Amino acid sequence: QVHLVESGGGLVQPGGSLRLSCAASGSIFSGNVMGWYRQAPGKQRELVAIITSGGGTNFADSVKGRFTISRDGAKNTVSLRMNSLKPEDTAVYYCHMINSGTTYWGQGTQVTVSS
Repeated sequence: QVHLVESGGGLVQPGGSLRLSCAASGSIFSGNVMGWYRQAPGKQRELVAIITSGGGTNFADSVKGRFTISRDGAKNTVSLRMNSLKPEDTAVYYCHMINSGTTYWGQGTQVTVSS
């Protein structure tokens, strides 16, 4: 079993920046994938960015060039740095992990981009 805890959401003005962090605990195996998804009101949950244990990354087209993802394998943490935020980035952001074939989700953290 794995437990994911997010932090770092909040309210930011358009053009601003935020950093989300997620800490994983429990029985964590090598070769896992960590990342972030988001869900806006009335929309489906969508991929934001993922990073493999080897450092490979994948980003949604809508965030490329604005968001970066990083991880600390020793601490089992993943971070999402969000720059040049837009109102359309407003959503609940969920930490995500695929560990030994099982998918885990955090509880979500709200990000609101508004003036």
